[in-house]
Amino acid sequence: MSNPSPSLQELSLKGQTVLVTGASGFIGSHLVEALIERGAHVRAMVRYNSRNFWGYLESLNATQMGHVEILSGDITDAFFVRKAVSGCTAVFHLAALIGIPYSYVAPQQYVDVNIQGTLNVLEACRAENVQKLVHTSTSETYGTAIYAPIDEAHPMQGQSPYSATKIGADKIAESYYLSFGLPVAIIRPFNTFGPRQSSRAVIPTIISQALAFERSGEPIRIGSLEPKRDFTFVKDTAEGFIRMAEVPASAGHVINVGSGQTQTIGETLTLIQEILGKGDIPVITEEKRIRPEKSEVGLLLANAQKAKDILSWEPRYTFRKGLEEAIAYFRTQVDHNSKTTLYHV
Repeated sequence: MSNPSPSLQELSLKGQTVLVTGASGFIGSHLVEALIERGAHVRAMVRYNSRNFWGYLESLNATQMGHVEILSGDITDAFFVRKAVSGCTAVFHLAALIGIPYSYVAPQQYVDVNIQGTLNVLEACRAENVQKLVHTSTSETYGTAIYAPIDEAHPMQGQSPYSATKIGADKIAESYYLSFGLPVAIIRPFNTFGPRQSSRAVIPTIISQALAFERSGEPIRIGSLEPKRDFTFVKDTAEGFIRMAEVPASAGHVINVGSGQTQTIGETLTLIQEILGKGDIPVITEEKRIRPEKSEVGLLLANAQKAKDILSWEPRYTFRKGLEEAIAYFRTQVDHNSKTTLYHV
């Protein structure tokens, strides 16, 4: 969106009230934890439900929750969003519908949440004079790589309704920087993985089925083994979000956050089996798990040089180390809950 600006004093989040939309989700809950460690007071927006369930925030301890204010509502309600943003120094906008397969079924919901919801956040931040808005994009906006590694100048391709709505949201965010001078920065994470990730995602799918094998004897069922992905451990991704807020020069930029390395799904499966010491589990590729041909993204590989140059950000976790932490987490879930429905995929 713009060229790097001269170095300015970083925004300290210590003692500041910050809003995280989508705080109950996988990345959102880890970001909340990281912000607490930075000394911030976190206003956590979660989607209202009659059970008063806060998603993955339920796993935070009492000390951590002492620094969290829960706001239950809906990102598509502009009045609610304005109230949530009021008084915040910085806003991290993660709330979105993310499942690609469901976007084929319910594209209107993706437009309502991902595009209209983002517009509500942008307008609220503009009205409330927020010092920094970090908007969440996705590497899926690039589609199948025309060239690799993929830098931020790579064309965007709407290969699913999900990716199309994220492209729309990114462009609206860009317009608020260019039209109104809103200090918005767009973070574009590549494939984030780690503890708490939904079993809909490929790594938890493989891990959970591999852990269940001794009990069930069932093979690992998966889609295509060929796509290549740039996997980033969730704690590294959360640090990228915080650096986007802290560094003034990120305003007006789209910045990739990724490892700069790829693994095929097949290679990932093999490494998980190796870590678990279970290399003999049969694997079945199921047709129903494979995306439509023109919708499948064959290669995602980040050029994250911009993150290094502007944010001084680089991943600290190797892929194997991240997998080991993810496996330890999912193993704990198996130990505490033997219900196979926990890992239904």
